[in-house]
Amino acid sequence: MNSFYDVQQLLKKFGLIIYFKDEMNTIEMMNQELKTLHESMLISNEEFIQARLILNQRKMKKL
Repeated sequence: MNSFYDVQQLLKKFGLIIYFKDEMNTIEMMNQELKTLHESMLISNEEFIQARLILNQRKMKKL
């Protein structure tokens, strides 16, 4: 997983398509859904950490 698109595709595997007009809201919702998937043990620790890192990097670029 190397990009924002890859994180979107990971979420899409679980039927989650997240889009808000404000990209910061999109990133926040994606973070919440990743946390839920991880807590439910549907994604691995590695996938969770990598996805969160990508989202946090994207978030920092927007600030």
